[in-house]
Amino acid sequence: MRQSIHTPASQNRGDSMESTSATATAEISTGSLRGTRDGGIERYLGIPYAEPPFGERRFAAPEPVAAWTGVRDAVGFGATAPQHPYRGDIAELLSSTVIEGDDILTVNVWSPAERAAAGAPVVLWLHGGALERGASAQPGYDGTTFADDGVVFVSANYRLGVEGFSVLEGAPLNLGLLDAALALEWVHCEIAAFGGDPARITIMGESAGGALVAALLSRPASRALVAGAIIQSGPLDAVSPDKARRASDAIAKKLGIPATREAFAAVSPADLLQARAELSAGSSPLKGAPGFTLAVDPDTLPVSPVDALADVDVPVLIGTNTDEYRLWFTPESIGEIGRLKAGLARRVMRIPARAATAVRDAFPGASPGEVLGQLLTDRLLRAPATRVARERRTSTFVYEFAWHSPVRDLRAAHAIEIAFVFDHLGGADAVRLSGPDAPASLAHAMHAAWVSFITTGDPGWPAYDSDRTTRIWEEHPTDEPQRRSAVVDALG
Repeated sequence: MRQSIHTPASQNRGDSMESTSATATAEISTGSLRGTRDGGIERYLGIPYAEPPFGERRFAAPEPVAAWTGVRDAVGFGATAPQHPYRGDIAELLSSTVIEGDDILTVNVWSPAERAAAGAPVVLWLHGGALERGASAQPGYDGTTFADDGVVFVSANYRLGVEGFSVLEGAPLNLGLLDAALALEWVHCEIAAFGGDPARITIMGESAGGALVAALLSRPASRALVAGAIIQSGPLDAVSPDKARRASDAIAKKLGIPATREAFAAVSPADLLQARAELSAGSSPLKGAPGFTLAVDPDTLPVSPVDALADVDVPVLIGTNTDEYRLWFTPESIGEIGRLKAGLARRVMRIPARAATAVRDAFPGASPGEVLGQLLTDRLLRAPATRVARERRTSTFVYEFAWHSPVRDLRAAHAIEIAFVFDHLGGADAVRLSGPDAPASLAHAMHAAWVSFITTGDPGWPAYDSDRTTRIWEEHPTDEPQRRSAVVDALG
């Protein structure tokens, strides 16, 4: 399904109201912009921060956008990066927004119409999608709630999949990360025109977006522009180029071409996407085609984030969801995993037996599939986040999202917390994951904590230290020592 969705700025906290939008204008270094004003919020959509990465610019580092003449309309989202929509069971839970066009490297800005004299705090949001899906145009990423609370909210698109994270001879590595880095530079240079303070930029992302946030912190030039960071369920590891190239090597083999920039640039984005789709058909987190990942590279990402974040001297808010794996596995597939299959998977992933024992102790009665899923959650996400929090010397605030969705027995699955952070429980994306009766009080509290962190560097609960204090986001949030610490300690 291909959708072109434009969420009105008046759609706030899930409530729709008759639009009263008027024209808003802004002057940035590359030209004039015409956006919209709705109530007390100005909105500018589809602002290019880089030239379209096609033609001669394909598989090359992003180039800053050239200046334009006249006034540029900024009233609709820019084109989305080439991608296929979600398929299969997960498509019932996660929608896909696809907007055709080449101008894919764009940002969107929501800002309070009334400018703060000293400049407002700023947040840059990077979407998730396993580095091969997603877009800033998703309705659930509307920044109105943040702007309502005095924050200038920016979201950005970046190259995905084959176009953004292939390892090719003659091409830079981590192109999607370079896009995000240039988007951050754009925010630093231009955000004052929207009432934002360039010295108060927080970068925020979920899943693959969280991985990019961690990677930006690991790049000295990018880190210098950041005042704080929020990492929601983000993988923190970058691998060697030899491992990172597996996805693009598989595509090259299928197409019968060398894994070079020249050869891949001669194939259309649609044909590369089709080859990837055929390779990944039937894949799961336990088997199938290798996924795209960040690569350690002296020019673009010199150190893996899981190692670099200990020395990053800005506040970090980091956390995971209790049952991340339940988005990736259906209840039926979980039930089909027996002891033998679970044991083989643990050995392949080199998960120590004591970690599995700790999960079984923490979840009495869990099936072998549920134990394996929890181990995947903790191995991929919670254990690295814990290691980072333990090693960091600058304030680090840890959370666990634990509220149980009634939809498809998702419980506290991957991505469910996003609607709570944005306080958008009434949106269609949120209802797909959380149902129509998710607790508004929890969304208000989470959103307020994120705004507090963006504004002050403190979300309102104690920083992680030897007490391992963690904010548990349930219907009635609590602060307590990290849950299931024996599991993450066993995983290292």
